[in-house]
Amino acid sequence: MKTLSRRQVMAGASAVALAGSMAPGYIQAQSASPIKLGFPIHRTGIGAAYGKWYERTANAAVKVINDGGGIAGRKVELVGEDDATDPQRAAELMDKFANQHKVDLIFGTLFSHVVIGAAPRAGELKIPYLVCSEGHHVASGLNRYVMQPGITDVKSQVVSMAPWIAKNIGKKITMIYPDFAFGYDHRDYFSKAIEAQGGKVVEKIAIPPVESSFTKYFPKIPKDTDAIYHVLVGPAVLTFVKELGEFYGKNKRPELFGFMDSLEATPLNSPGLEFLEGSYFWEGNPRYAGDKPSAFDLNFRKAVGVDNDGASTSDKNDVSTYSHMFSIWETLFIIKKGMEAAGYKSDKDRTKFIEAVEAMKSFPHSNEHPQGMKEFNGKTHQAFGHQYITKVTKGKLVLAHTVPIKDGYYPDEVDYTKQSF
Repeated sequence: MKTLSRRQVMAGASAVALAGSMAPGYIQAQSASPIKLGFPIHRTGIGAAYGKWYERTANAAVKVINDGGGIAGRKVELVGEDDATDPQRAAELMDKFANQHKVDLIFGTLFSHVVIGAAPRAGELKIPYLVCSEGHHVASGLNRYVMQPGITDVKSQVVSMAPWIAKNIGKKITMIYPDFAFGYDHRDYFSKAIEAQGGKVVEKIAIPPVESSFTKYFPKIPKDTDAIYHVLVGPAVLTFVKELGEFYGKNKRPELFGFMDSLEATPLNSPGLEFLEGSYFWEGNPRYAGDKPSAFDLNFRKAVGVDNDGASTSDKNDVSTYSHMFSIWETLFIIKKGMEAAGYKSDKDRTKFIEAVEAMKSFPHSNEHPQGMKEFNGKTHQAFGHQYITKVTKGKLVLAHTVPIKDGYYPDEVDYTKQSF
């Protein structure tokens, strides 16, 4: 038998000690196959501004997760594909993710018409699809494989804010919204919500999402309008605000209540936006950190490379989609929590993952949930959270009101837990 030298014995002992000091999850992450997450991204099309920041946020969250040992010790791998903000392309990607990339689940879609186009195929493929859309389509009934645990939906948003709007801004409302599913949610649910407060939508103006000029729509606004409720998306939103300002000029305008969708990725100091001074906005997550940001918000900003004014830390003119992109971050940590609770090993455990998420009740305000506490309804697959109303003050958005979570509740319209897989 060969006699080992003292140096060889010590080297072997050191290796054993090093292996023993490593976390079990770390060792497993080096040997087990990665968890693959399909990520349809709006890299092109009308959602491109969001897609850029959603992708940046996803990469930042996955880095945090992997640096912490992954999911149950397994590394997370993002598999991104451009869905072109197109519902047909998104449906095709469901097949590509499931059959070609062989991902464990799919997450991340924002635009509601894209979700509606892709969700049926996800159900047919029996693959979990966690969206970050805001659309009410999840809570009103798609299929059991579709969930929205990281962001509130439009119905909750408008139900909770209508009382504040009626009390502080006015009761005769003209609505300007995009002519597709997301806009229809606003039209339908806000109309009912403001009526419940003794108000009325006096005009509804739907604008095609590819519209590039808006002046022709403004004469439709009734003269007795107290407030204009505007929510638009796409590359021409800056033109919309500028032309609205030109339309009213120096004349007294109605009050303005906008959804931050109309200004995401747009610097507030852009020429023409002076018109917005004194107006109000809904924000899912306030762009400006303000005087008393939470430690969780500051941690999130640092991780995704966003400063306290909501712009990229490397370029002040590169403004983020801060009001929405937190949902990607939070959804990824919910995926981690759900997979670990389900003891997820392979695609055979997809239904266990869905049941594990359905069993969740709430998510505390934390580094994993920097926007704020959420409550989750496992029956409807929908999260409920705080809404933020900010006011444009000296060229910045200043928090004016935080809406309690309970103000956004509404009766269940579906119970997915009673549906078979």
